[in-house]
Amino acid sequence: MTTLYVILPIAGLILGWSIRWLYARFQLSASEQRAERVKQDAIKEAEAQKKEILLEAKEQLIRERNQQERENRERRSELQRYEKRLTQKEETLDKRTETVDKQELLFAEQEKSFVEREKLLQNEEERYRKELEQISGLTAEEAKALIIKNLENEARHDAQSMINKIEQEAQLSSEKKARELLVATIQRIATETTSDVTVATVSLPSDEMKGRIIGREGRNIRTLETLTGVDVIIDDTPEAVVISCFDPVRKEIARVSLERLILDGRIHPARIEEIVQKVTREITQKIYEEGEKVLFDLGIHNMSQEGVRALGRLYFRTSYGQNVLNHSKEVAMIAGMLAAEVGANREIARRAALLHDIGKGVENDSDQNHAEVGMEMARKMNEDPRIINAIGSHHNDIEPTSIEAILVQIADAISAARPGARRETIDNYVKRLENLEQIAESFDGVEKAYAIQAGRELRVLVNNEKIPDGDVKDLGREIAKKIESDLRYPGRIRVTLIRETRIVEYAR
Repeated sequence: MTTLYVILPIAGLILGWSIRWLYARFQLSASEQRAERVKQDAIKEAEAQKKEILLEAKEQLIRERNQQERENRERRSELQRYEKRLTQKEETLDKRTETVDKQELLFAEQEKSFVEREKLLQNEEERYRKELEQISGLTAEEAKALIIKNLENEARHDAQSMINKIEQEAQLSSEKKARELLVATIQRIATETTSDVTVATVSLPSDEMKGRIIGREGRNIRTLETLTGVDVIIDDTPEAVVISCFDPVRKEIARVSLERLILDGRIHPARIEEIVQKVTREITQKIYEEGEKVLFDLGIHNMSQEGVRALGRLYFRTSYGQNVLNHSKEVAMIAGMLAAEVGANREIARRAALLHDIGKGVENDSDQNHAEVGMEMARKMNEDPRIINAIGSHHNDIEPTSIEAILVQIADAISAARPGARRETIDNYVKRLENLEQIAESFDGVEKAYAIQAGRELRVLVNNEKIPDGDVKDLGREIAKKIESDLRYPGRIRVTLIRETRIVEYAR
């Protein structure tokens, strides 16, 4: 019994292993059959693809062959056209060659005829020359010298007549030419001049502050430009920001506001708006205070608020580096002194002189010049007609009708022309006067030269023994040209030559 228990499990084990082995053999046979079928299918598919590729290659070859044949036909046609054109050109060239040959023969015959005619004319000319010498009693050289002398005299006379005519025309058209020259000069120097006047620089503690001024997506700088009406330029300049604006008041508001924002450190749109409003009120108050201050210093009363503000705005304007408000105050003081000396109305002269440039302080833009704008403003302020005329005539835009208007012109010229008043320094001023005198004294025949009228006139004393009367005008023109080419100066310089004959005798 025990043996049976042992044999039965062993037999079951052997039977299970046999069944698994048979099942494995069956699965292997099925796998081999499937692999064989896959192999056959792959071979068939490869054959089919091979046929398709061969077919496509044949079609491509046929297309390329047709394309090549078409291109060959086109090239043959083009070559035929070129051959035809070349043949036509050869025929045309042959015809032109025949024409040129005929013309050469004709020219050779004409040249021969001209040579014979030239010889004949030379013989005739020689015969006429001898007859003229016998008739006139002069040789050819003497006659030539006489003719040249006559031609020279005629040429001098014609040249002098032409010079006089040109000078007369220049005097008649001087005003028009002067305006054209001024416009051309303004166009050439506009950029250089306005860059000095319309630009202000704000220093920064560090370059990191530039990013804070710009703000996120540029909102800070955009807010500042919108509120002040200026252009804030942030470039590669280290630790500096440039503010550009043609209105000096807006430029000053932007400059002060930006400096305060930098000191405060809180830079955002709300804070920018608050600072700009505060600075605007302060600048407006300062404008009014500056206007009242200059009126108090000069003892002028009964000025309207609009006039006071216009005067105060001149505090922020400059002309050739000269503060316009200080210039107006100086002109008023000079005009008052001149009026006292000549017996004119001092109050009218002083008030007109103070207001002569008030048109530069008007807030609204106009296409009129500042004298016309100032006249309109003075009319609105109910000023005296003599003051209105003085304002409009201080640059000779209209004719002066009173002695006070003429005094305003004189005072304005004195204030602008005195040494050191404008951008030119005293050293440059003195050097320019010395150069003027040296240029004139470098010419032969000049005894002494003096620069007067703040360098606007040059008086030259000429040696009467070396320079005759007829050459004085030419000498003056040469000195003026030399000054134009060698010096740079504002306005124009008048060159006056003085030639006198001084005879001294002693009676003993």
